[in-house]
Amino acid sequence: MTRKLAAIIAADVVGYSRLMGSDEAGTLAALKTHRRELIDPKITERQGRIVKTAGDGLLIEFPSVVEAVQCAVEVQRAMQDRNRNVPDDHRVEFRIGINLGDIIIDGDDIYGDGVNVAARLETLAGANGICVSRVVHDQVRDRLDLAFEDLGERQLKNIARPVRVFRIAVPAVGLRTPSVRPTLSLPDKPSIAVLPFTNMSGDPEQDYFADGMVEDIITALSRFKALFVIARNSSFTYKGRAVDVKQVGRELGVRYVLEGSVRKAANRVRITGQLVDTANGAHLWANRFDGGLGDIFDLQDQVTESIVGAIAPAVEQAEIERAKRNPTESLDAYDHYLRGLASSYRITNRQANEEALRLFNKVIKLDPGFASAYGRAALCYAWAKTNGWISFTTSEITKVKKLTQRAVELGKDDVIAVAASGYTLAFVVRDLEEGAALIDRALAFNSNWAEAWFWGGWVKNWLGEPEVAIERFARAIRLNPLDPSISGVRAGLSHAHFFLGRYDEAASWAAMALQDNQDFQPALRAAAASSAMAGRLERAHQCLLRLRQLNPALRLSNLKDFLGPYRRAEDISRYQEGLRRAGLPE
Repeated sequence: MTRKLAAIIAADVVGYSRLMGSDEAGTLAALKTHRRELIDPKITERQGRIVKTAGDGLLIEFPSVVEAVQCAVEVQRAMQDRNRNVPDDHRVEFRIGINLGDIIIDGDDIYGDGVNVAARLETLAGANGICVSRVVHDQVRDRLDLAFEDLGERQLKNIARPVRVFRIAVPAVGLRTPSVRPTLSLPDKPSIAVLPFTNMSGDPEQDYFADGMVEDIITALSRFKALFVIARNSSFTYKGRAVDVKQVGRELGVRYVLEGSVRKAANRVRITGQLVDTANGAHLWANRFDGGLGDIFDLQDQVTESIVGAIAPAVEQAEIERAKRNPTESLDAYDHYLRGLASSYRITNRQANEEALRLFNKVIKLDPGFASAYGRAALCYAWAKTNGWISFTTSEITKVKKLTQRAVELGKDDVIAVAASGYTLAFVVRDLEEGAALIDRALAFNSNWAEAWFWGGWVKNWLGEPEVAIERFARAIRLNPLDPSISGVRAGLSHAHFFLGRYDEAASWAAMALQDNQDFQPALRAAAASSAMAGRLERAHQCLLRLRQLNPALRLSNLKDFLGPYRRAEDISRYQEGLRRAGLPE
């Protein structure tokens, strides 16, 4: 066998069987024309070789991964232009997967894992999409001016190991797709990302404990106004893989990275940590902390104080003392709280949201003074309303209001309790003024919490201040640039641009939100309304059809029941007009 390293492209036509069934002769003619006029010349220009074709599929080999990616991007952009005036149901649209790997040469054919991974990546790409493996991303990210979206680790069919997948952002025709991975400059104050700690317990079921420790350290550090702290969801995109801290520094825009591990056995716990300068990889500080589970909060305080002392010596000891706040005296309550957090980060899953609510309610029962648990429990109701999982009765709204009131009473300076309560009060209880005031208060005493900026962005949309909303969503993205569940931020940006009359930009942000979660109803509503107002009625009809499949009760007459508490009548009227043009019945 002959082997070599090569870049591999696997491509096929989306919905080929449907196209052939609708118009066999026309589809074949169009495909041949695209091959003759665009695809084959581009492959030759970029020094590629077509290995084989199979109906609508292509397998292509390139000696250079840069040339392979450039070829794919140029073809996809050109195909979108060619399809500009073609009806949606007659468009020939490709999906492309690209991998760099070892292949086996057999005559003119090629085989091996490198080929198989490219073929699996193709299935994830979607119409006009390009998905690449991590090795491709790492090879071209600093050579080509492209925006990449990290889709995380994926278990691909018949591939033994998980593959980290990235999607290349290719703007839709007539739309300007904002970069999902901008170049991030360093903030004007010490900046840090706390990476997921390694679970050294030997039991994967204890991951939630290590993750919760990191979450608490991030929360403690974020209280310091002298620091810039990256949010949890962005830090956790690096979980389970070896990382280059210099790359992390570039991707997150931070000066320092904290790495560490947690070992929990019986009633003992050991936390290790090391602080690294991302500019040169130098280790600035390292330490180990041992103690009993009863001392867990003291251990967290020691870790936090040591980190702050290493990177921000100007922070006074008094500030450090004020940052030491044990969330609860009950270790059992704390354990349930960490489990609830683990479930709450899967908010697009109804069962996970219900499990999170059950766990947070258990925490409250075990420790009625745990402020953050009340805020998180209230937030579960907000997610249920966002996804249409529950119809709120008067008694349920009263229950939610009591949760928020208790959270604020107990956690006057707890950013989670105050900001989450503010968002839930505004969205579920419809007390917009009180909710907005609570979020502003939370941001005043902790400007490092990305979720508070996110919730605050939505509240500004409801208040009729879309320009300020855009600023708040931008701040949330800067603090949490790699958040894999960023669809809520993108949907919020879509709404803000919609209310400013920027319908193309609104449609673009909505499309990106739907890439993360194709059934996210706020994004579907925004996509339908903005596409209709921009004159893209076919796209608007498609989004509305899916929206009504998810929510058959939706009508123009009851639209307000599914929206946030918009203060300005003209915003609701604009929304109704967009959805009316999209085809929503009265």
